[in-house]
Amino acid sequence: MSYRLNLLASVLLTLSAGLAAAQTPAPTPKPAAPAPAAINAPMPPPPTLDAKAWVLMDYTTGQILAASNPDERVEPASITKIMTSYVVSAELAAGKVKPDDEVFISENAWRGGGAGTDGSTSFLALNSKVKLRDLLMGMIVQSGNDSAIALAEHLAGSEAVFADLMNEYAKRLGLTNTHFVNASGLSAPDHYTTAHDIATLSRALIRDFPEDYKIYAIKEFEWNGIKQHNRNALLWRDGSVDGIKTGHHSAAGYCLAASAKRDDERLITVVMGTKGEKVRADMTQELLSYGFRFYETHRLYSADKPVAEPTLWKGLADTVQLGVAEDVLVTLPRGRYGDLKAAMDVPGRFVAPYTKGQSLGTLRITLDGKLLAERPIVALQEYPEAGFMRRLGDGIMLWFKSDEAVQPSKQPDTK
Repeated sequence: MSYRLNLLASVLLTLSAGLAAAQTPAPTPKPAAPAPAAINAPMPPPPTLDAKAWVLMDYTTGQILAASNPDERVEPASITKIMTSYVVSAELAAGKVKPDDEVFISENAWRGGGAGTDGSTSFLALNSKVKLRDLLMGMIVQSGNDSAIALAEHLAGSEAVFADLMNEYAKRLGLTNTHFVNASGLSAPDHYTTAHDIATLSRALIRDFPEDYKIYAIKEFEWNGIKQHNRNALLWRDGSVDGIKTGHHSAAGYCLAASAKRDDERLITVVMGTKGEKVRADMTQELLSYGFRFYETHRLYSADKPVAEPTLWKGLADTVQLGVAEDVLVTLPRGRYGDLKAAMDVPGRFVAPYTKGQSLGTLRITLDGKLLAERPIVALQEYPEAGFMRRLGDGIMLWFKSDEAVQPSKQPDTK
């Protein structure tokens, strides 16, 4: 209550101080010393790639750092198997299948993706049984079409039904321009995706199934006496690369979705429709080098920590703690952290009651006028109404109180 009494006194003092101020000349301000000129190094453009489409994405924030034709429909070829493995991992996590399941290798899997085809294969024997975990290895490391088809049949009864399941997961993950008709990536009408969607899918795979994602870093796998190398050449070139998947057929060209982690920063690249194996690896390496050299990610605000504490009216507390429900991170060109602008769109006054987690406005982060992040501002605690007398007193005070301009505090950067 002392806070409200002090406020009332300050209202009266303001009236008297206004008269005195009118008779006292304001001091002449001294000119501020000129600030040293900031050195703002130029940001070079991304590399120019001879590919149908490509994307460079920051894993932590999901921001697209650079792209060309990111939403153009392309055939994914064996990059399709990223979604096949995502579905298998999801079904494993749900307990619907088990790693030790004995999976029957049907004639369809053998004929459609086996040794008699001209596609990549795990050389599975017709009518044999193979553990699910081995098929997952064969599909990811060897890019075995027969492994992909056998997994699809085991999980859904048929590859066609499994494709429906893939499309349901695609919708959940927000892949807005993707449609699958098979599990292996063989060319087919209405089997398409985009570089942007593949980057989003890759990010979800790494985030949701980190243990299964480790398979993508394995360089070779032997089955049926035949050892095959992972076709992702960057696993041998760059120690920071730990995935993800290659793809190729005549309609799709040579494709590569890759991810690399250096220190605390992870990037995802997708290059679609290049002219050769070496070309796709070289282009991906260019994108990764560019991303790590010229971009960095910062944590601006931490979850459940106050961003601002404006005055609370008609409540038991004097202020309301405003914050964000999740950490706010942004990726930006190196050296531009100090140029970020944070602004909040919130009411000019806060009147109890509020519930914990209640949305009270919006936080926006911009750089050079471009929106980098937008998050809801929420109440970090419960703020019940005060008793009658305090609510009455605050109601009177509000007649003399103008709206409060609320600005977010700048929390220490933890990068």
